[in-house]
Amino acid sequence: MKYNRRDFIGGSLALTSTFFLTPMETYSTTSSRSEKWTNGFALKIMAPYWGFNGSVTDFCKKAKDSGYDGIEILWSPEIAEELFKALKKYQLDVGFLCRGDEALPVPHFATFKKVLKEAIEHRYQKPLYINVHSGKDFFQYQDNKKFIDFTVQYAKETGVPIYHETHRSRMLYSAPASLQYLAENPDLRLTLDISHWCNVSESLLEDQSETVALAISRTDHVHSRVGHAEGPQVSDPRAPEWKQAVEAHFAWWDKVVAIKKQQGEILTMLTEFGPPSYMPTIPFTNLPVADQWEINVYMMQVWRKRYL
Repeated sequence: MKYNRRDFIGGSLALTSTFFLTPMETYSTTSSRSEKWTNGFALKIMAPYWGFNGSVTDFCKKAKDSGYDGIEILWSPEIAEELFKALKKYQLDVGFLCRGDEALPVPHFATFKKVLKEAIEHRYQKPLYINVHSGKDFFQYQDNKKFIDFTVQYAKETGVPIYHETHRSRMLYSAPASLQYLAENPDLRLTLDISHWCNVSESLLEDQSETVALAISRTDHVHSRVGHAEGPQVSDPRAPEWKQAVEAHFAWWDKVVAIKKQQGEILTMLTEFGPPSYMPTIPFTNLPVADQWEINVYMMQVWRKRYL
């Protein structure tokens, strides 16, 4: 049988993944297990539409079959009818990503408000939450603060939680940049994607523990991608070379979960390992070095084993 270069690479990657899988038990213990918590804690794990090659209906079916509680997807009115039919058919929760992208504060904020209202004020299924990419890293503080003020009030009016993601290029792109927003806006609630902060700071944030602790205390939603000092996503969290980064992220997530268990509140989590070019690739082929869906399902299973 003849093999071309692509066949060889694909086979080699499959073997590599098999030999270097990290046993789930490696990350299955946590110091918070002995702590008492009030009734009401729940963990909802969401599947990312980002990187899926197929229809929204196919995605919802695959998410359900894989064991997810719901999905997170960029809001778009163009897919609304198909999306909500699929959500109902497969009995899935939904969280929406909303954002503006304009380079000037005024039109950006106008788009942001418009998209948020579309995602919430429709006749279909109420979203479990809204995750927002808010503002820009180059906007002035007062311009970015408008996004916080609007979402705090709008969440109270609608009853839909709105979380600001710690995301590169946005308002909360790094730990030091986020500190003022957290300190001066006590009602600011977060989607903690701490992989971005690791990448921006070229570290596992060992010297910014106070800011990280403050962010953890404001977190209601987690994007459980593992980053490192030189990138927002390790190639495969099961590989032994990423042990330090994986353990650092789980130490942060342990604290988030412990707070939610103590408070008896819901925590939502998105398994957000992404496709190329977040996922490293083989040169000249653009083939991903690991399977995105498989890694995300692995993360879902580890979280369930560790925290439930």
